[in-house]
Amino acid sequence: MGTNTDSAGSAIPKVGIFPNAKFDVEHALSIYAYSFNTFAAPFLYDKSFIESTKQSTQSFHIYLIGYLPKMRTNIAYEENGTLCISVTLMGKDVVVRFPIPPGLKLSTDGNEWFMLDQAGERRWIDPTEFASEVNKSAGGIPFTVKYIGQSYGDGGSRNAIDRLLKHETLQQISVKGVPEGSVLQILLLEIQTNNQIFTVFYPKAKDMDTDGKRVRNGLDKLFRTTDAERISLYEAALIRYFLPEFNKEFKNSFPSTNLKVLQDCYKKDFLGLVAEIYIDKLPFRLCSESVKPSVYHAAQYDLHNDADRKMFFSK
Repeated sequence: MGTNTDSAGSAIPKVGIFPNAKFDVEHALSIYAYSFNTFAAPFLYDKSFIESTKQSTQSFHIYLIGYLPKMRTNIAYEENGTLCISVTLMGKDVVVRFPIPPGLKLSTDGNEWFMLDQAGERRWIDPTEFASEVNKSAGGIPFTVKYIGQSYGDGGSRNAIDRLLKHETLQQISVKGVPEGSVLQILLLEIQTNNQIFTVFYPKAKDMDTDGKRVRNGLDKLFRTTDAERISLYEAALIRYFLPEFNKEFKNSFPSTNLKVLQDCYKKDFLGLVAEIYIDKLPFRLCSESVKPSVYHAAQYDLHNDADRKMFFSK
């Protein structure tokens, strides 16, 4: 039987692929991102932009800093009631198309194109929607991850925008210089607010859960993993997965029994951890020097070295 996915894009374990399991009940903690916001790094220093977005980004505590290829808009024109925009990206010319809503017409002012409504107000395509269409037409725009971080104050009071405004590594990346033909981009991720675990029962395992303790451990972890713990686990798992150039912690030490962030997983004897990014509308494909561009990323980690306690997901 092949691998399937649930509605969140999470991998569902195969049945019958682990006949020599040590325990009849095994759990893996799953954390996934379901919402995002993205913008060019220079916008962090635009006060009007910060004021307009700060309220809507308070729930984003994970941030990725990386490089995107530059995109140049060549021309916009109307064709049979459709707005056509020609852009050059990664040496390719791409045309993206959008239906023109009633009451709007294409206009231009020098090298600037815009839609003009009946009141004379200028309108244009939402930047994220525009980038998503370019991403599809170009066969995928690579976002090269250079740094991953998190921001979580007391009670979740501090969000990623606050952290990035005073971020030393972001300044370090800027000073080092962005490669020719690229722009420095920020991606904010919002991870699930409710916990999710995968549980598998192995009826022919060596050790049986006769008192129900292993089941209770799974339920306890499901309902008692805090926001701060969830965010820290997700950050660490993504760092180990992408191995970003400017991160230092977790690249060579995750997972480990010595890490404070994993102590509760080990206390409750969890089998593994899964951190996922699977957002259809993401306007690029995340990658790094060690990970190929993809719309879907799943960082899967065994928490034990025993041969009979390996992650129950198919690779």
